[in-house]
Amino acid sequence: MAITTSKEFASQLAGEAVKRGASAAEVIIKQRREFSVGVRLGEVETLQESTDRGLGLRVLLDGKQASVSGSDFSKEALDDLMMEAIELVKATSPDDSAGLPEPEEFATVIEDLDLYDEEIEGLSAQEKISLALRCEDAARDVSPLIVNFEGGGFDTSSGSFILANSLGFAGEYRGTSCSIASVPVASENGRMQRDYWFDVRRKLNELDKPEDVGRIAAERTLRKLNARPVETQSVPVVFESRLAGSLIGYIFQAASGESIFRKASFLYGQLGERIANERVTIADDGRIRRGLGSRPFDAEGLPTRKTIVVHKGIFENYLLDTYTGRKLGMKSTGNASRGLVGAPGVDSGNFYLEPGEHSPQDIIASVKRGFLVTESLGFGINIVTGTYSQSAAGMWIENGELAFPVQGVTIAGNLREMLNAIEMIGNDLEFRGSVVAPTILIGKMTISA
Repeated sequence: MAITTSKEFASQLAGEAVKRGASAAEVIIKQRREFSVGVRLGEVETLQESTDRGLGLRVLLDGKQASVSGSDFSKEALDDLMMEAIELVKATSPDDSAGLPEPEEFATVIEDLDLYDEEIEGLSAQEKISLALRCEDAARDVSPLIVNFEGGGFDTSSGSFILANSLGFAGEYRGTSCSIASVPVASENGRMQRDYWFDVRRKLNELDKPEDVGRIAAERTLRKLNARPVETQSVPVVFESRLAGSLIGYIFQAASGESIFRKASFLYGQLGERIANERVTIADDGRIRRGLGSRPFDAEGLPTRKTIVVHKGIFENYLLDTYTGRKLGMKSTGNASRGLVGAPGVDSGNFYLEPGEHSPQDIIASVKRGFLVTESLGFGINIVTGTYSQSAAGMWIENGELAFPVQGVTIAGNLREMLNAIEMIGNDLEFRGSVVAPTILIGKMTISA
């Protein structure tokens, strides 16, 4: 058996595991190269570069499964890895839902989703450092009140993913990403504030200019100076797009087959029911070109796809891998994900709230008196009940205009009630991540000091 890292090699290894006693086997090979530079006050503060390669082997036997991993690709090490996996699987408990997908479900065409960028791979370390410094310099130039930074820099990542199993599937793809961020600190009258801005893309030429990221980060920080709490009240609340994305992320958790089959979701038993008003359509799409959550096949070899989770307020689909699908008597939606060890789990592709027609400025202008949320702190979400309660900061809205910064408050509600209370949805959907949303206006929420 040739010692290489091709999909043919992965197929051979899966076949060899079956010859040694497994009823089925699956091999994953991941290779990754990462670079990260952090800057502060014009100097390089951290510089990290790493390259790693690993192999994961999952074996199945009579309803049992076990997995092992290693980074040594020598024949002796791989032989030992296979024998270890076979011994482990014999000692585990059976699970009728465990196992590989049916052969007819595997992806037959591996589509190029344009996830790789040679320009990112070709950047020198000095060029990456320069991008980070340009971003910070732009933030410092906005105002002398910008006195420090709590972080910021430029990161790149590139890698490849190979998956093969003993049922005949073999596929591979590669991808890149780059990101830039700035976290300025402003000081006035002895009081300090921080905020940040960032961008992340698959392609370098689609990344926001460093100067724009730095400027926006500084402007966001400056507008938080002299923030104060407000009295307890119930008012309209606007979630800016970044915070709306976090909110929609909780809907993914609730719609995941892992939460549903364990009955640990406020959406359990709600399939086909109205859970939001008709303005709300939420989708998961693993095939968006250059999407940060895109991939041509999932971690079980099934083709990724677009799944409408909520259509005009109606809860239409769970997100499933093969295991959770079998638990629920359904088919996988192509949302399997896994590391080198462990069984597959459910993950999103590109999960998003479909945009509306309103600009963020128009949404704010529609609010006579309310709260624009720009930051949330801590964890106060119960996916089982839908209870939502988080510390928050942002801007107070008076007569459709941003009046003053707010901090030291808590916003509370219930996720289902919040989905039904969405009155306006922005047109500012941007995929700065794999779980995103445009700006949204919720008609009323409780704010407490």
